[in-house]
Amino acid sequence: YPKGIAIDDAENVYVTDNWGNKIQKFTSTGGFLAQWGTSGSAPGQFNSPEKLAVDANGNVYVVDSGNNRVQKFTAGGEFLGAWGSEGGGAGQFKSPVGIAVSEGTVYVTDLLNARVEKFTADGAFLGAWGEFGTGEGQFDGPLSVRVEPGGLVLVTDCHNYRVQLFTPDGSFVSAWGTHGTGDEEFDCPVDIAVDADGNRYVADIGNDRVLKFSPSDAFLTKLGSTGAGEGQFDHPEGLTVDRRGNVYVVDARNRRIQVFAPRIR
Repeated sequence: YPKGIAIDDAENVYVTDNWGNKIQKFTSTGGFLAQWGTSGSAPGQFNSPEKLAVDANGNVYVVDSGNNRVQKFTAGGEFLGAWGSEGGGAGQFKSPVGIAVSEGTVYVTDLLNARVEKFTADGAFLGAWGEFGTGEGQFDGPLSVRVEPGGLVLVTDCHNYRVQLFTPDGSFVSAWGTHGTGDEEFDCPVDIAVDADGNRYVADIGNDRVLKFSPSDAFLTKLGSTGAGEGQFDHPEGLTVDRRGNVYVVDARNRRIQVFAPRIR
C-alpha cells in the first residue's frame, strides 16, 4: 500500500510502502533502484511509514507513524538518526503523518494532537502550532505539509475540507476549500505539492482526483476519476511535482504510481 512520495535533485523517486514497512527507490521512469526497512521499532525499521521528504543534501526523512517518530537516512538507506516518542509534549507525536523539509527546518503534521511541529534537521524541537477545531489555525485531520519556495507553509486539513496557509512561525495567512465535489471543494485533501511556477496540486482522496490551483488559489484544472484505468485513481494518497512539472501521484489501492505531463492552464 504505497502512501508517500518524494523526488531528490537527481530525480530519484522514493515511495513509502505503508503495509510493507519499507521504502522503495526508483528512477523517474519507474526503474527499481533499492529498498530498505522491515517491520519493527529498531533503527531502520518501520511501523506504518507515511509521508517522506528529501532535503537539499539528499537525506531522506520518513514519518514512522506507528512508532511515533521521524527517521532520517542517506539516499542509500543508511540510518542517520531518529526523534520522537508517543505523547502530547514538545517533540512528541500521536500518529505523525506529513513531513516537509525547507532550508534545514523540518515540519511534521501531528495528526491526533492536531498540530504542526517544527524541528532542526537533526531533530531538535523548535516550536509547534495548532489545536483541534474549525477556526483559523485549528485542525481536524492535518495530513500533509508543504513549504513553498517563498516560505509559506501549506497544510491539508482533511476533515475541515480545506488547505491552510501559514508563515514559517505558524501565523495564519489564509485558507481555501469546503466540502463537496465541485472545482474548489474537497472530500479530504490528503496531500499537496507545488510546482516551479507556484501552482498548487491537491490530492482529493475522497473524490479520487487531483485538483490544480494557481498561486492565488484560483481553480485551474483537475485530473482523475474513480477506477483502475489510466488516469483513474482508487485513493490517491500522495503526490509530488518534478522540475519539469510532471506530476507523480500515489494511486494507493491500485498499488501503483502514475505520472502525468504538465497540463495547459
